[in-house]
Amino acid sequence: MSPPKLLNHFISRLGPGLLYAGAAVGVSHLVQSTQAGGMFGLELIIAIIIIHLIKYPFFEFGPRYTAATGQHILHGYLKLGKWAIWLYLLLSISTMFIVQAAITVVTAGLIKSIFGLEGFGGHDPKIIEFIIGSILLLFALILLVSGHYKLLDKLMKIIILVLTITSVAAVIMLLFDNPGHHKSATVFFSFSDTVHLVFLATFLGWMPAPLDLAVWHSIWAKSKNESSGKLTSMQDALFDFRVGYIGTAFLAICFLLLGALVMYGSNVPFAAGGAAFAGQLLDMYKQALGEWAYPIVAIAALATMFSTTLTVLDAFPRSISASLELLFPRKSLLNNEKTYLVWLLIIITGTLFILFFYLTSMREMVKIATIVSFVAAPLLAVLNMQAVFSKNMPDQYRPGKLMWIWCWSGVVALSGCSITYLLLL
Repeated sequence: MSPPKLLNHFISRLGPGLLYAGAAVGVSHLVQSTQAGGMFGLELIIAIIIIHLIKYPFFEFGPRYTAATGQHILHGYLKLGKWAIWLYLLLSISTMFIVQAAITVVTAGLIKSIFGLEGFGGHDPKIIEFIIGSILLLFALILLVSGHYKLLDKLMKIIILVLTITSVAAVIMLLFDNPGHHKSATVFFSFSDTVHLVFLATFLGWMPAPLDLAVWHSIWAKSKNESSGKLTSMQDALFDFRVGYIGTAFLAICFLLLGALVMYGSNVPFAAGGAAFAGQLLDMYKQALGEWAYPIVAIAALATMFSTTLTVLDAFPRSISASLELLFPRKSLLNNEKTYLVWLLIIITGTLFILFFYLTSMREMVKIATIVSFVAAPLLAVLNMQAVFSKNMPDQYRPGKLMWIWCWSGVVALSGCSITYLLLL
């Protein structure tokens, strides 16, 4: 097979795994990974690798369940009892507005900084971010309603490709243009420092993403099967997932390197807000490398946040609609695309409400969402385990004893992180 055909075959096998990557790579990478590098240099690279290993089984179980049964993993939850669906639904609704608002405001802040809209029309900066956020959500709504899964699938392949190329290019350029810069600092991570531990707990809680993303991935996989008219094989499903999962780890390390090479040892304080930090980061790239490198970093950052905005905006309505359909199967309204559209409009309305009235409290709201995600992680991990290790799973696709040990070790680790984080608040 010729190289072009081989590349085309490789890309054609990708789908939900890239949607997973698009949803995962966002605030956790652009803001937290970059801050991790800026604060501690290269020290937390090992933390990125470890947390990806801990969470791997629980994320993998989403596409595994769909490839084995043809259904999304919420069907596995239902077999445990309706309480499992209600628990997932409660967790989703409790965080969806805050999470979407946080992602949207960071994306709006990037757009404002990149296109020089800070003083546009003499308006208050918060109003400008609200207007940009509104336009952004409207654009995302049009994309999702007009193309739905097929368009989202195609867009994500382009966005992730651009993001990966620009991120790698930026790191390489920094390594050649700024050699040894990160070695000049003397700040090191300390387990005896409460501030450092709180940062680490938050960093790991959102890395690579909240665990409910496993459910989203499973639903996207089922949607791909429906749009293609055939069931994806287990081999292809796991290949697709692993490309996306390894890709998120790789990009997290790239952003940590960017932060380490640009910010570590610079003695420049971090901005408090996510949007302000994003703008600060872009300005520091401009100062460190010059105008010629700025567009590369800007494209990478904007692609990161737009992909997250788009995929998360799609995922919450999809997963909530799927949950309601299982809870109330006899309601005709819940068995068609109207439910998706209704919840899509609800989440946009709620997000705009938060952006308009509570933009100044965004940091606290993100903190609340992080706490909920931390507490939810061990619960969702156990639900995913129960669904995949149950007798309803075909024997040939049920994970083995080694995976079972890996899973319980992960549950213990996630529970420890959650308890530690709550104690440190």
